[in-house]
Amino acid sequence: MKFSIILSIFFELLAKRRLTAKYLSEKHEISPRTVYRYVELLAEHIPLFIKRGRNGGICLADNYKLPAGYMTETEYAATIEALAFTYAQRPDEKFLLAKRKLSAQCKEDKKTLLFFSDVGNFFADSGVWGDAHAFSEKLRLIEENIKKRLLLQIGYQAETGEKSQRKIEPHALIYKQNVWYLYAFCHESRKFETLRLGGVFSIELTQAVFRKRPFSREHIPLFQAPQPPLVSVRLAFSPECYLAAQNWLGVENLKKKHGLWIADLVVPDDEALPYKILSFGAGVKVLEPIALQEKIVAAVKALAAQYDQTK
Repeated sequence: MKFSIILSIFFELLAKRRLTAKYLSEKHEISPRTVYRYVELLAEHIPLFIKRGRNGGICLADNYKLPAGYMTETEYAATIEALAFTYAQRPDEKFLLAKRKLSAQCKEDKKTLLFFSDVGNFFADSGVWGDAHAFSEKLRLIEENIKKRLLLQIGYQAETGEKSQRKIEPHALIYKQNVWYLYAFCHESRKFETLRLGGVFSIELTQAVFRKRPFSREHIPLFQAPQPPLVSVRLAFSPECYLAAQNWLGVENLKKKHGLWIADLVVPDDEALPYKILSFGAGVKVLEPIALQEKIVAAVKALAAQYDQTK
């Protein structure tokens, strides 16, 4: 009984996005206290939040939808067929509506979600590993509302782990060193902030329009941070790693010598460099400098120690 009610609340939230505790209490004949207990259980897995005041209630974030691959294509087809048969026997609009929603979700699952930039014809696959399109949907919503200049209410988790609700004016999306950021004017702090997109756990769409505030690249803290020192390196790549090395360094920086591809270049000497080199496995060797060789050896030993079964 408990799980059937929780499941019912979940699917109704998917359809309506906002429900009141009073409505759920009356519908399922349970106390408001029980409603909130069930909502807390749901909130452990999906982005729910409580909105106070007029037009408030239990809300499902607008960036959430059923994960891609939630059902297989065969399961979608069988469910849609069953709903069509049920509607033919009992012409209730809710069966027809469910059929249409499932059909739309099935089509959406077949698509590859991309983030579309405003600059030229730039396309970036915005997904992350194990994403199921959740991250892509979040990115799409923000990009769309930057264009429309609509205010967003977001749930945000800082690097300290502290969670907060923020009202923001989204101005720009930034991709730097494999991390997505949102540059937005925050109404709570009354200033521009650079927010990690990975820290945004809920998005509530509003219809409030904001006027774009002037800013430039130089205003964004990400581009003001001191750059790490540079180091001259010489790398040797095996033929098997040639394409991957091209993607990282560019074909112009690779010269063939004695069956290997040699790269002489100047790169930032930061903590990420040894691990970037290690991503090529045994297909790359650091020829110079010796200090970088030592960092690679130390990193390999530290990784090996984590899998040492004798400890």
